[in-house]
Amino acid sequence: MNKVLLSVHVLAAIIFIGPVTVAASMFPPLARRALEGDGDLGVLRTLHRISLGYAFGGIIVPVFGLAVALGMGVLGDTWLIISIVLTLVAALVLALKVIPDQAGLLAGMDGDEQARAALMPKAKALSMVTGMFALLWAVVVVLMIVRPGSSTGA
Repeated sequence: MNKVLLSVHVLAAIIFIGPVTVAASMFPPLARRALEGDGDLGVLRTLHRISLGYAFGGIIVPVFGLAVALGMGVLGDTWLIISIVLTLVAALVLALKVIPDQAGLLAGMDGDEQARAALMPKAKALSMVTGMFALLWAVVVVLMIVRPGSSTGA
């Protein structure tokens, strides 16, 4: 049963976390171009929908991850606790910063040139936030593979 749970956990991470990370990372540079008048709002709207939709689907990843951890008896291991905390931080960054900022930038795209120029710092800051979001996931993936201090580690 653990192999099935682990398979669902890994597949869900690939199917949901990968695309939301890519879409979130692509959004800021394209938003900056759109704010300068040289961008495609349809692409930005699509990236925002991907970010939002796949964020909801991504909830499956920690749910199945916890089930796998219980089955393996590693729920109290330090590497897993750190992974859980980092996953929670990444989810909060996505839900409270990335997706709302994407929506705010999209809403401001209809403004005049001066209003769009005022949104440029927000678009630049979103680049940093999405970079942190991607870095959090990268650290979680490394922890899941290496499992430092675990008797089941590589």
